[in-house]
Amino acid sequence: MENSEVRYTEDEIKSLDWKEHIRMRPGMYIGKTGDGTAADDGIYILLKEVLDNSIDEFVMGNGKTIDVQIKEAVVKVRDYGRGIPLGKVIECVSRINTGGKYDS
Repeated sequence: MENSEVRYTEDEIKSLDWKEHIRMRPGMYIGKTGDGTAADDGIYILLKEVLDNSIDEFVMGNGKTIDVQIKEAVVKVRDYGRGIPLGKVIECVSRINTGGKYDS
């Protein structure tokens, strides 16, 4: 194998906004992307995060039930917890690292 010099200049340095980075490298955020056939595929990591949040609400006394419905390729989770204050819904679902539990 021939060892050729690799050129690395300022032109190769890029900055991505957070959405572009997640789309380009989803595995950095959810592990292996996969097709859902393996237990450690990213879809299950995302589902575990939703369930963990529901359990947190339940343990803190917010809501008495966690409903999980699985039908074909659709999973629905409802926890009857406090939810997201309406004035912050868009921010919470569209900006990474936005949440209300950083001080707890």
